[in-house]
Amino acid sequence: MVGKSGRPLPRIAVIGYGAIADEVICSLEVRGEMSALVGILVRRERIPQLEQKAAGRFALVDEVAALIDLRPDVVIEAAGHNAVARFGADLLRRRIDLLLASVGALGDRKLAHSLVAAAPAGTELLVASGAIAGIDGLLAARTAGLRSVTYTSLKAPAAWNGTPAQDAVSVETAKSQRLIFFHGSAREAATKFPQNANVAATVALAGLGLDRTRGQLGSDPHVSGPVGIIDAEGEFGRFTFEILALASRTNPKTSALTGHSLVAAVRDGMCLRALDLLRTDP
Repeated sequence: MVGKSGRPLPRIAVIGYGAIADEVICSLEVRGEMSALVGILVRRERIPQLEQKAAGRFALVDEVAALIDLRPDVVIEAAGHNAVARFGADLLRRRIDLLLASVGALGDRKLAHSLVAAAPAGTELLVASGAIAGIDGLLAARTAGLRSVTYTSLKAPAAWNGTPAQDAVSVETAKSQRLIFFHGSAREAATKFPQNANVAATVALAGLGLDRTRGQLGSDPHVSGPVGIIDAEGEFGRFTFEILALASRTNPKTSALTGHSLVAAVRDGMCLRALDLLRTDP
């Protein structure tokens, strides 16, 4: 398969068929490259309702073995931390590159070590960087005297429903006030808020690591979408990046740009090689 750019198309499979997978499909459609998507892994009970949505454009499977049989070059994980733990090592052992949406799963040291150990030479564990301005600067700053990095995530109150912050956020929402309810390391943020702190983990991997990168999570009823702020300082100077990424139409916990950044990672190399970063995590 060859794309419009003339470059060979990788065979792509996806784990999970929710808001992120919808955006992945949208991005491939815009690129005219739907033929690259060979299949999506979903729960068995969801297949009947999703068959009409898939419309025969790609396979729907309910077992990872069946996904592997589709011979993907890269699998995009878009189903949460449990999916990384359940399927990640097996895919890497099969020499299939794995691209993570749930980057915060790498905050679990045992899981991260198992993924590093499972990957044979030449196989990659990838993290998309296209949705986060400033990642290239952090990568350069790692060897230029980087001293401190803080990532602040501000989201609408509804994005924190079903998380440990829900009760505190609901009180402040009634007052229409911003509330910073978490201060800690990026590892702690990713562990305590697995659906909301994946960007914090990405920023940490690119910079000072999961334990030395500071994370702040907050609710703000006045933001029009998820806001991410990176503040970095060191011998090179300092920089601040602020990103407003509108929320997905179907899931306020994720950015509408996430799926598109995953496709850009696969097609255009806009990604971090997480195995290398985990091995050298400061």
